[in-house]
Amino acid sequence: MIEDDELNAWFVNEVLPLERSLTSYIRRNWRVPEDVLELRQDIYEHLLIGARRAVPINARTYVYTVARNHLINCTRRARIVPIDAVADLESVSPDMDMFEAERALTARDELRYVKQGIDKLPPKCREVILLQKIEGMTDREAAASLGISVETVRRQIKLGMKALFDHMAGGSGQIVRKRYRRRTRREVQP
Repeated sequence: MIEDDELNAWFVNEVLPLERSLTSYIRRNWRVPEDVLELRQDIYEHLLIGARRAVPINARTYVYTVARNHLINCTRRARIVPIDAVADLESVSPDMDMFEAERALTARDELRYVKQGIDKLPPKCREVILLQKIEGMTDREAAASLGISVETVRRQIKLGMKALFDHMAGGSGQIVRKRYRRRTRREVQP
């Protein structure tokens, strides 16, 4: 067993400096933002209980292993609902999401509709939209991948997103380019 002073010193010197990155890790891996601070406190508790037996050599690895395992266990517990908890319909919590399936179907329909809008776009514009909005590439990465300039990528994104917004609002979803009036020879000559 480790003495309290040694355990506290280890926690302050080794674990607390990881707090910001641990919080970010929890946010990235947990869907409910309101639970992040509570989960972090639970992880701290598990860390201290485990370290009471022996202080880990590599604190960072230990912290993230405990965090990962705790999040996995919380996810498993959230998915398992005991049958007696919902046996009586009167006992169903009003907070329970009764429309989850309906929202999933609606989201799926909206996704199909967005895909139809993307399919209407010209090939180059479609490629740029997919690379940036679906795969998460930056302007430079998309430009390098397609062999075009960054300015062309930005122009295609602007035109493509306007067309998608138009499609989602019930319009044609076609790219609308500005029409410039042609100059006559008299206007060009000084």
